[in-house]
Amino acid sequence: MSEPPPPSHSYSSRILWGNVILAALLMLATLPGRTQGLGLITEPMLADLQLDRITYANINLWATLLGAAVCLPAGWVIDRVGLRWTSALIVLALALVVWRMSGHLGSVMVLFTWVLLTRAFGQSALSVASITTVGKGAGTRVGMAMGVYSVLIIVFFSLGFVAVGWAVREHGWRSAWSSIALSLAVVVAPLTLLLLREPTIKKAPADACNASGEARESVTGLSLGQALATPVFWVFAGATALFNLAASGLGLFNEAVLAEAGFNRETYHLFLPIMTLFTLLGQGLCGWLTLRRPMAVLLGVAMFLYALGLVGLPFIRTLTQLWLLAGVLGLAAGFITVIFFAIWSQAFGRAQLGRIQGAAQMLTVLASAVGPLLFATCHEKYGSYAPALYILTPLVILLGLVACRVTLPSIPTTVPAVSLQKPVQT
Repeated sequence: MSEPPPPSHSYSSRILWGNVILAALLMLATLPGRTQGLGLITEPMLADLQLDRITYANINLWATLLGAAVCLPAGWVIDRVGLRWTSALIVLALALVVWRMSGHLGSVMVLFTWVLLTRAFGQSALSVASITTVGKGAGTRVGMAMGVYSVLIIVFFSLGFVAVGWAVREHGWRSAWSSIALSLAVVVAPLTLLLLREPTIKKAPADACNASGEARESVTGLSLGQALATPVFWVFAGATALFNLAASGLGLFNEAVLAEAGFNRETYHLFLPIMTLFTLLGQGLCGWLTLRRPMAVLLGVAMFLYALGLVGLPFIRTLTQLWLLAGVLGLAAGFITVIFFAIWSQAFGRAQLGRIQGAAQMLTVLASAVGPLLFATCHEKYGSYAPALYILTPLVILLGLVACRVTLPSIPTTVPAVSLQKPVQT
């Protein structure tokens, strides 16, 4: 019997862009496990539970650090079991945790458990699943796919922040949190099971079969251990982790940093959407440029731009300078985000993509936990946030220089000696 014809290009494109949209929805589902999402309920929750800020800050620090450890096993499960069922189960687990947290009346340790699990399932595991959903199926179009994916994430999160913020103000944090749990369980999880499509995997030739007649998968790429042994992994993961460290510190204390330069709260509230617009522009531009320029060069340019924004931040005094700064930081953030999402499949192939992206995600989560601590420590010791920016700037420049010179490894085209387990079929 002849084999069925391969799917048409238009059909494959529909699957790819459908997965991109669904991947962005999965990233939106991580909102209750992210700093920005938890920040929406921080004030009413602290007042409700009569919890002091120092205690809650320590809860978040350790929950973030411990939750980052879930990135690696999440990537391993995705590679072994497949994307669809793994992603759906993570969404359901996150929904259960958010629902239980919405009814929390117990001790600090119980609250720590709920925050830890939201970090583990949301910020860590579901983020890995979301990024891998695009990376495993985009092929040579990974740059453009990640550009669209990044833009969708910002649009979805912008709408999500508005909706959740309104729910918190009008109905309280418990009602808002329980509504998120319901949405995860009855909307996101079913859509994942119904619409997510696993990437097509070619089979090895007949002589590559094992003794039982089962074909090995000819997925090409490096293993996690091989990827960790390359400079490319550490340059790209390190650059993104350093960016996240700076961005998390600035994100938490942005208003205070701008206040040091003489800008009021209203100006700060204008600064954020303007920077977001430039981030969207940077993501679209970077997605287009990945088809024409090496990602290493693009990362180097983005790091130089980001260093310029960091070192210039303490010296701005006029609104014109502030909007220029928003443009520089936003463009750099857009480039770095797209490159982080897109580089792993291009550099290391798809064989263990989930595990590799899990390791990279873990580094960025760990860095984001350290950032606020660095900024707070500098302010306490020196009375200003500027020293933190001066510490970070040369490190950002150094990684930018290294990125410009790094070369991607060669991906093997032969089947590895050890076959990969076939994803579960439904």
